[in-house]
Amino acid sequence: MVDGIDRREGHWLEIKRFAVMHFYLMKTDKAWRLGMGDVQVLPGPRHRPLSKRPVWIIVLVSLVSLFLLCAYIYPPQSRSGCYIFSSRSCNVISDWLPPTRAREYTDSELASRIVIREILSMPPVQSKNAKIAFMFLSTGSLHLERLWDKFFHGHEGRFSVYVHASKEKPVHLSRYFVNRDIHSEQVVWGKINMVDAERRLLANALKDPDNQHFVLLSDSCVPLRGFDYVYNYLIYSNISFVDSFVDPGPHGNGRYTEHMLPEVELKDFRKGAQWFTMKRQHALIVVADSLYYSIFRDYCKAGLDGKNCIADEHYLPTFFSMLDPGGIANWSVTHVDWSERKWHPKSYKAHDVAYDLLKNITSIDQSVHVTSDEKREMTVKPCLWNGIQRPCYLFARKFYPETIDNLLHLFSNYTTI
Repeated sequence: MVDGIDRREGHWLEIKRFAVMHFYLMKTDKAWRLGMGDVQVLPGPRHRPLSKRPVWIIVLVSLVSLFLLCAYIYPPQSRSGCYIFSSRSCNVISDWLPPTRAREYTDSELASRIVIREILSMPPVQSKNAKIAFMFLSTGSLHLERLWDKFFHGHEGRFSVYVHASKEKPVHLSRYFVNRDIHSEQVVWGKINMVDAERRLLANALKDPDNQHFVLLSDSCVPLRGFDYVYNYLIYSNISFVDSFVDPGPHGNGRYTEHMLPEVELKDFRKGAQWFTMKRQHALIVVADSLYYSIFRDYCKAGLDGKNCIADEHYLPTFFSMLDPGGIANWSVTHVDWSERKWHPKSYKAHDVAYDLLKNITSIDQSVHVTSDEKREMTVKPCLWNGIQRPCYLFARKFYPETIDNLLHLFSNYTTI
């Protein structure tokens, strides 16, 4: 019984202690509430049932992570895989990914690049009598030859003339053109033999070590300036005037084929005007090239993969953009009017030739490129000569034979503008 009583007394003592503690806490809580005034006491957190996990977010994050991991481990060999969503996705994704190892060159590509690099690194040939090689690409006789005779007159020893006539032997009226015909082959617009003719002209002109700058002209080209102006503009330029720009449209990148891989990727493909001027080192690498020329010969032609690739509009622009992008102007010094949006540029007849026309052309100091897609995006850049903005054009085309009299009459006036 003693143990039972003791247990009951201990139990009551515990109850009393609990009651006293409860009373004390109640008074303390009341005092705290009185002291806090109007402060609102927030209710405690309620236990809510667990919501369903956002499974779709987890799945999406997993897919994106897997895609980026695969793109890093197995980079695409061509750019076509990037354009699943949009043309900008390639740039966005490439910015996220860490840099990948550079593509290993093929044997022929490595050899070609070494030769080109060595040629470009050589100091220019020093000539006491630097000349400009004027290379005319024509079908036969040069109907504007009398105008060029007037342009060359009095500047003997500072120029050379070369004529590539693809259809008939030309009859020359100017002494500067007599015996200046080279061995020629047939040329068809849009085919690789147009590039063959350009390289043939360059090779013949390179035989003269005094030729330091090379100008490609057609039989419909006219000079816009006097000889001294043209000579100084070209001889003392630190770049070649080769046209080259990116055209994402059907007449630009739309002509590219993956048969050009691995040497020429879509990102390297360029478009530009055929009519160039170039320094001697650049003329040498064009004649020396066999790799890139053979790629365009085999895969840039009408009908391949249902496309209409025109080699003379893409070979040199792509070649220089890849191998010496800083050495070209990216615009041509020969003016051509494409405003009619046809396969061939605007042609000028006798009634078109007036002082104002020639003055307007010679005053242009910005180059314009327009894409061939539906957006028709226009890029306008200043024409820089050794870093200084100057008029863009030294020559212009296409002028019909009937314009010769008007051109001769105006020559002394418009070439001094």
